[in-house]
Parts: sequence; C-alpha cells; structure tokens
Amino acid sequence: MKLVILDRDGVINADSDDYIKSPEEWKPIPGSLEAIARLTQAGFHVVVATNQSGLQRGLFDMATLNAMHDKMHKAVNQLGGSIDAVFFCPHAPDAGCACRKPQPGMLLEIARRYKIALAEVAVIGDTLRDLQAASAAGARPVLVLTGKGAQTLKSGDLPEGTEVHADLAAAALALSA
Repeated sequence: MKLVILDRDGVINADSDDYIKSPEEWKPIPGSLEAIARLTQAGFHVVVATNQSGLQRGLFDMATLNAMHDKMHKAVNQLGGSIDAVFFCPHAPDAGCACRKPQPGMLLEIARRYKIALAEVAVIGDTLRDLQAASAAGARPVLVLTGKGAQTLKSGDLPEGTEVHADLAAAALALSA
C-alpha cells in the first residue's frame, strides 16, 4: 500500500498565528487540493495528521473542527481526490501527550491502523515539529516551503534526510513520478 501523511495548516491550507478557527478561515493553498487529487490518482492513500490545540484552548469546538474538515474533504473530492482519514491532537503544547507533534504518537497510530511500516512513508509538513515527528516515527520527513516552511528551512537543524519542495504540488509531483 502507498501511503502519504500530510500536515494540514501551512501544507494544505493557509496557516495563521491566530489559528484557523472556522470553515470560513479555512482557505486552501493554491495547488494543494490538486496535489492531493494527483496523489490519490497515483494510488496513494492520503491521511492528514494535524495538531489542533485550538480545541483545548477553547478557540473552536468539535463541531467546528468537523465542519472545517468537511469543507476540506468536499473540496478535494470535487477535484477527483480523496483524504482517507484525518488524525488530530486536541491537546495544548503543555499537556504532555504522546500524540502532539513533535511526538510520534499520532504517526505511530496511523501506522498501526493501516498496518504499514513507516520507513517508506512520506510525512509532509511545514514545521520542524512535523519533521521531528516523522523522523522519530521512522518515516521520511518532507518539508514544503509554504506556511512556516521557508522559516523552518532558514532556521536549519532539519532531521537527516529531509526532502525539501516548494509546496505540496511539487512534493506530490516528486512522489507520484
């Protein structure tokens, strides 16, 4: 099985330091939805793994998060793509959970549910914590320069073997080639 794991904010949709708190604020990055469709059509199972501490912080509720994800699913589906599942960590950074990236718990849970080793699975993100989680889980870290990606690249100290692409469209092109 071919699997790819994507971060959400900054990879699929525009990010905000004030959090994405509603479906109206959820806006896809140009080319990202088409990239997911390309991956789907190339035989990949696409899974999203995202930290969503806005839940614990009280910035939005579960119904609102579901509405944002419903918007994302519908937009991808309209282009012939599919997102198999969305995994999320609702905890704040100080919660000490195992699922919040940079911890690998969420990625390991995806591997367990899909019964797949992560060694050949690309985990695409825009922050150092995405890449650290990928590395800790034994997956392939892939940095995109959208969202906080350019800043992440500039700060350096990327996990060994990190691939870098301009955006999700470029990463999808490389994966599906």
